[in-house]
Amino acid sequence: MRIGLGIDTHAFAPAAENRPLILGGVHIEYPRGLAGHSDADVLVHAIMDALLGAAHLGDIGKYFPPTDPAYKGADSLELLRRVNELLILDGWRIENIDSVIIAQEPRLSPFRDEMCVNIAEVLGIKTELVGIKATTTEHLGFEGRSEGISAHAIVLLHRA
Repeated sequence: MRIGLGIDTHAFAPAAENRPLILGGVHIEYPRGLAGHSDADVLVHAIMDALLGAAHLGDIGKYFPPTDPAYKGADSLELLRRVNELLILDGWRIENIDSVIIAQEPRLSPFRDEMCVNIAEVLGIKTELVGIKATTTEHLGFEGRSEGISAHAIVLLHRA
């Protein structure tokens, strides 16, 4: 068995860019989306890094570099699907995913179940193997000042 940790952070894009806010593959109504080369889904990015790290396969930058135009605006769930294919080819199965989204706003609890379903479906695992929590920083730090959002994920893999 192996454990992996992933962390991702994105700042909010200027409102004039009109980017959607996407977390766990869910489009969330909010005046600003996150800045990034892909869709900037910090939750999915943290999970991908945790999975790749646990399998000793590198990180998401190795497979989906932010300098590659092919990934401009990419759907992070599709990138997660490709990470899962790498894990399967290398003989790994997902035992558990636990994650936390750190954001002062918007309120994320209404979207958690849909996020879990999206991630589980892409990975071909049961929904109950995907844990997602959300927390604020009580107005401390960049998340607390509503400058951006972070996510942390930890995963447990085992050999298939």
